[in-house]
Amino acid sequence: MTNPIDGLHGSMVALVTPFKDGSIDEAAFTRLCERQIQGGSSALLPCGTTGEAPTLTHAEQSRLIELAVRTAKGRVPVIAGAGSNCTTTTIAMVKEAERLGANAVLCIVPYYNRPSQEGLFRHFEAVQAGTTLPVLLYDVPKRTGTVLELDTIVRLSQLPNIVGLKDASGDLARAARLRYSVAPEFLRLCGDDGLLADHLALGSQGCISVVANIAPALCRSMHDAWAAHDRARFTRINESLAPLNTALFLESNPVPVKWALAKLGLSSGELRLPLTALHERYQPQLLLALQAIIVDEARATVANLRVAAVA
Repeated sequence: MTNPIDGLHGSMVALVTPFKDGSIDEAAFTRLCERQIQGGSSALLPCGTTGEAPTLTHAEQSRLIELAVRTAKGRVPVIAGAGSNCTTTTIAMVKEAERLGANAVLCIVPYYNRPSQEGLFRHFEAVQAGTTLPVLLYDVPKRTGTVLELDTIVRLSQLPNIVGLKDASGDLARAARLRYSVAPEFLRLCGDDGLLADHLALGSQGCISVVANIAPALCRSMHDAWAAHDRARFTRINESLAPLNTALFLESNPVPVKWALAKLGLSSGELRLPLTALHERYQPQLLLALQAIIVDEARATVANLRVAAVA
């Protein structure tokens, strides 16, 4: 069976969920998806941490996946966030994502109940056994309280539907060892924009990015430069995005990125409790970082569209 995300690489966006008066702003979400595709993102990822998945109802998650699939129209894959700390719930969410036409699912390490490594293995083993979709593991210990250890990742990589890892652990030593511990086609994706250069140097195929919400074209151009072995151009773009990346994590994600999108007129910036608005002391720094990349992002968007037209 052909893997619908086989060969996936480059910049992929962890989409925010725009709200309006407490409900999903479907029109804004559709526009954000289209903007990402036009900007050159390789995949859309709704219903992740950046999408405030913990505050979404199951019906809302289903609707976001449906909208992403409908907007993408097969132009880029949709990798649906479909994880929880309950194995039965995760299996049901994955089945729903499959029904809605997602191309793959991203499943987080179970949080709060802090399972053993054997428990983690059995959780993901059961999840992948219940679907034909490719399953990406998502390791983010800062949010889950549990680390997916190297040996467990290697065991899971040998299961038929486990195809990759979004690595937001910050553990570059593990990333270096993982490179030589799994098959070459196993997707190793950076989950931390600030460590992108390190992960690419260790052979990662791409990044699931928060910064791409703001600058999809620059993120795409940066990955293209890496693929072309143009390290000078890569470094130039990476350094230009560094202040924005820093500013987007001054408070818990996605608080700053939603504030920035509101400043760009792309969404309302509305959050759901327990998240609250970006503190005013951080706003000047983020605004300066945002203003610094606006012109370059517009130029990169035009350049990417020209390349796409030729292709």
